[in-house]
Amino acid sequence: MTGAVMPEDDQPLSPATRVVQAGRRPEWTGGVVNPPVWRASTILYDSVADLRARGAGDTHHRLFYGRRGTPTQWSLADALTELEPGAHATFLYPSGVAAIAAALLSVLSPGDELLLVDSAYDPTRSLASGLLQRLGITTRFYDPTIGGGIAELIGERTRAVFLESPGSLTFEVQDVPAICAAARARGCATLLDNTWATPLLFPALAHGVDLAILACTKYVVGHSDAMLGSVTATPERWTALRDTSFQLGQVASPDDCWLGSRGLRTMAIRLAQHGTSALTIAQWLQGRPEVADVLHPALPGGPGHALFVRDFNGAAGLFAFTLAGGGEEARAALIDTLALFGIGYSWGGFESLAIPIDPDRHRALPQPARAGPMVRLQIGLEDADDLIADLARGLAAWREAL
Repeated sequence: MTGAVMPEDDQPLSPATRVVQAGRRPEWTGGVVNPPVWRASTILYDSVADLRARGAGDTHHRLFYGRRGTPTQWSLADALTELEPGAHATFLYPSGVAAIAAALLSVLSPGDELLLVDSAYDPTRSLASGLLQRLGITTRFYDPTIGGGIAELIGERTRAVFLESPGSLTFEVQDVPAICAAARARGCATLLDNTWATPLLFPALAHGVDLAILACTKYVVGHSDAMLGSVTATPERWTALRDTSFQLGQVASPDDCWLGSRGLRTMAIRLAQHGTSALTIAQWLQGRPEVADVLHPALPGGPGHALFVRDFNGAAGLFAFTLAGGGEEARAALIDTLALFGIGYSWGGFESLAIPIDPDRHRALPQPARAGPMVRLQIGLEDADDLIADLARGLAAWREAL
């Protein structure tokens, strides 16, 4: 149970309501609106018998030792679980990359093979070519548009398929249900980096995913002031995820979890604004002669757009565009001229960001030729017209630098 009061007719609460209500158990809030920050390492017991009893069995949601969590962490984990229909539980991590690593290690062993989407986040690729390779786990990359054809790639040693939809640089939308169905038929685990959409825009487990991963640093926290990650699992995958995470000593700071919980309460309205402004700006960029291509999954013609329309509940605020020629100097002039866009990694905060991207440096499979260099935009909560005016100044600087 949470602090939510269900309607008398048991009508399921909408996702926008759940982000406000979920995880606020009365025994954790103590009569106030938000669960307080419980900071703890040592937990004191009333007796040796009490120590023995509380240490037996599952210590999830039971004070045992600080590394196993407190109500501050449990509140956020429970809230994220409630956003994923079909989920059993959620584990929290000190970063999104830590969440990816723990999820992969919970389903892979030496000698296994991982199928990794070629559009994946670069730290995921580094994990595959680094730690996983040292552990004797091999990786093969697959085209993000493969869909149900993934079945032809699954071999005797394949144990997991990793998805990221849309891709974080080139924004291809994957046919998640078809890939998951093919993997499940062969006994393979499926993992999805769902950071772009969050469960509000794409409920991953309802589409067949076993382990849904979020870099909560982005939209959950929402204010660019905390590092945080999560993995939400089906009942079949939860025990291995929990045990692996405990054995790795993974624990998220209660202060960061508190910031995550605070950000979560406004995530639905923030995502709506991010998405509306980003689509407005993406459509404006489509009409500019300086722009050769706009990579936004909600725009017709992009890779997987039909799948986006079929499966997603809306769009988020991250997309990219390709310039109509020019080189590094001209691209840098565009970005350096921007006054309302910061230059920095990450996204999902209230502020707009712009960075140069070079996807071909991070891909194993051949890529289509591009007319010019690329820029990735994180559209924040500023007024869209102000951001468009800023981008117009940047495009003028690009023209002057040619």
